[in-house]
Amino acid sequence: MTVQHPSEHPKSEPVSNAEKDPADWVTGGEPMTGAQASYLKTLTEEAHNPDAYDTELTKAEASERIDALQEETGRGR
Repeated sequence: MTVQHPSEHPKSEPVSNAEKDPADWVTGGEPMTGAQASYLKTLTEEAHNPDAYDTELTKAEASERIDALQEETGRGR
């Protein structure tokens, strides 16, 4: 029997479930992190859309809003 080991280079060979839908995150309902808040603030300023920033967002909501603003500002390329 052959034993399979995880990839020795996880960044170049990511596992199939490495990117989950934020709605499926176990901690998605928790408040957004400080890093998310900071980056979201930057993106909303760049997009000239300060109303997109909300201090009450969850981790999952912040992630989805960051994705949308990255597309809008061109940072998502």
